[in-house]
Amino acid sequence: MTTVRNVTLAVLLVAAGLTAGLIVSGRMRATAAADQAAVPAVPAVPAAPAASRPVRPDAAPVATAGPDFTRVAELTTGAVTNIASLQVVRRTASPFANDPFFQYFFGDADQMFGSRNRYESSLGSGVVISSDGYVLTNSHVVGEGEVEVTVGLADKRELRAKVIGVDPATDLALLKVDAVGLSTIPWGDSGRLKVAEWVLAIGNPFQLSSTVTLGIVSALGRANVGIAAYEDFIQTDAAINPGNSGGALINARGELVGINTAIFSQSGGYQGIGFAVPSNLARRVVDDLTKYGVVRRGSIGYFEASPLTSSVASELRAPSNDGLVVMRISQRSAVYEAGLRPGDVILGLNGRAITDAAAFMRTIADAPVGSAVTLEILREARRQTLKVAVQQEPPRQRGR
Repeated sequence: MTTVRNVTLAVLLVAAGLTAGLIVSGRMRATAAADQAAVPAVPAVPAAPAASRPVRPDAAPVATAGPDFTRVAELTTGAVTNIASLQVVRRTASPFANDPFFQYFFGDADQMFGSRNRYESSLGSGVVISSDGYVLTNSHVVGEGEVEVTVGLADKRELRAKVIGVDPATDLALLKVDAVGLSTIPWGDSGRLKVAEWVLAIGNPFQLSSTVTLGIVSALGRANVGIAAYEDFIQTDAAINPGNSGGALINARGELVGINTAIFSQSGGYQGIGFAVPSNLARRVVDDLTKYGVVRRGSIGYFEASPLTSSVASELRAPSNDGLVVMRISQRSAVYEAGLRPGDVILGLNGRAITDAAAFMRTIADAPVGSAVTLEILREARRQTLKVAVQQEPPRQRGR
């Protein structure tokens, strides 16, 4: 009997334990369900019909990192050349060449010590702009004086080049090689460029041929940067380094919109500020160099002027700070003959107010030779109008 009681008791204890476990489990499931119900439900987005989302098994993954300029690079790198120049520079052999004390007492040191020739080399880039061999580059790449220029083409040929003409004012030079059927880059309209537009810089930095870098147009119409006499640069953050000078600036359509010219750098290398001559200006230079061997620019004669300051404008009773105050003027200049005098304030040119000295000089330079420009001036607080004849600017010396 004792054994039967013990077995019955054990069975009852096991059954009670199972029942308690089921009750606890049920409560846990109920609690979990209650927690899930407390979270706001996110409505499911209905799947698009399969027909509207075709999937090809051989489809390549879509790149989302940035714009794809591989095709543009393929079409344009073949027209960018390597430029090597060797120039003969005559140097004095005198150790006193820069000694004013020696020159004062003994005269020209060259006559006493003679002179000797020194060879200087320069490397850069160029752009083929016509299939019959015209190549555009920077004048500082070509050099000055007696110079021997070699153009290295993309097909590894190296050809001796003839210097058709140089324009130090814009730092451009036009070369010609004896070749036909060359790859070219079509001209683009730099006047259509916009800030933040994508551009490629192609050249040969540090003799690394066909280097392509990507950036954007940082600014337009940059002037007063001290690179050239005639400045209207495209500023870009596409990497430009020594050796890129004379290379191509390309837009997203594969068109030539600039000639890479210089960088602003405190280290000598890339710092994100590069400058290129706009293609519209370069085309004009090329046309003049081809026709005349020089660039024909307008001039109204030599004079020096400074931008107005608040204090000077107040003293001269000018209506605003816009304008140029004439400091010096040549009596043989056309503008002096027209009546301009030191102390006058030039307020306007051809009906437009003057807000930038560089833009004023560019407008004069771009005026056709033989035409006339109208200056609005302020003299003793009275406005006057002068008609000034535009003459051809005298040729500039090579180099800067």
